[in-house]
Amino acid sequence: MSPPPGSPPGAPAERIPVTVITGFLGSGKTTLLKHLLTQPELSDAAVIINEFGEVGLDHVLVETSNDDNTVLLSSGCLCCTVRGDLIDTMRRLFLRRRNGEIPEFRRVVIETTGLADPAPVLHTLMQDPLVVAVFRLDGVVTTIDAVNGMAQLDRQMESVKQAAVADRLLLTKSDLATKSDIAALTDRLHKLNPAAPVVPVDHGRISPSRLLDAGLYNPETKSLDVRRWLKTEAYADAAGHEHDHGHAHHHHDPAHPDQDPHDVNRHDTRISAFALDWDRPIDWGLFVDWIEMLITSHGENLLRIKGILNVAGEDVPVAIHGVQHLFHPPVALPAWPDQDRHSRIVFIARDIRRETVEKSFHAFMDSPVAAKI
Repeated sequence: MSPPPGSPPGAPAERIPVTVITGFLGSGKTTLLKHLLTQPELSDAAVIINEFGEVGLDHVLVETSNDDNTVLLSSGCLCCTVRGDLIDTMRRLFLRRRNGEIPEFRRVVIETTGLADPAPVLHTLMQDPLVVAVFRLDGVVTTIDAVNGMAQLDRQMESVKQAAVADRLLLTKSDLATKSDIAALTDRLHKLNPAAPVVPVDHGRISPSRLLDAGLYNPETKSLDVRRWLKTEAYADAAGHEHDHGHAHHHHDPAHPDQDPHDVNRHDTRISAFALDWDRPIDWGLFVDWIEMLITSHGENLLRIKGILNVAGEDVPVAIHGVQHLFHPPVALPAWPDQDRHSRIVFIARDIRRETVEKSFHAFMDSPVAAKI
């Protein structure tokens, strides 16, 4: 994490928003993307798909650009195929846009393969200087198969991670699933990722407004919307639910009657979602030391971290965002959203107990150095 808090190059509104669409094999990413590309909201978008992805768009191509990997769609969108490194693809797209070689797209949609861990894509948006200066992560959209989603969450850690890091969860094929199965899957997803709304979609049809603009910057108000981005109340509600019931409700798969529905080896039982709250100003140096210690000890298992901090000596809050061992440069926000000056950090982690994170945080923040603040 960069030591001094501050805004990365370019105001949020100036940088190009990026939406990442992920989801397990057969979960409906192709159908969703085909629908989105017909909508006016994405007529000025560039779509990046993996070379081995599932999306077939040949029937809507009307023109091939000078670059064999980039095509212009009838909707006005650009479609770019990843051949090699995603960073190179994004850099090339931006430079060609700047040079007037391709239309001036104002949004990017990245579609991952069904077996992909979305973390490397998010890392790309955090680590490369040009990418960070030009693009900003708007949100992660994950498609979940309403019929097969339970079994995939049981058996595939990639499916769990895709759901855990999402800002929006889309239930596809819900017309083929029973109401009770949809309710059970929705409940399970809420426990896995409390802040992400779960939205049923019909054959990929959904208003882009329900998927886009999920990041810290709110284009409607032309401001940074901390409450909408963090949604700390969702984590409090999830903690209360677990406390009230003492355990999560699990789905029994009739196709596998020998499988214990409370099996602790199920992948999402390893995932925890929680929020920390701190009512005193935070010493930035101590906070960086703590985060670096946490990364060293648990980096791969810190699936996603978001927070707003009251940093000692700063008049405005500082937003942080990390995925595993990488953090986006901290952003100094224009102002506090309200009178509450508490620092709030939300975690989605694997194999890490809330008590472990909370204990280490208190140990750093209650140190003799912090006591002098």
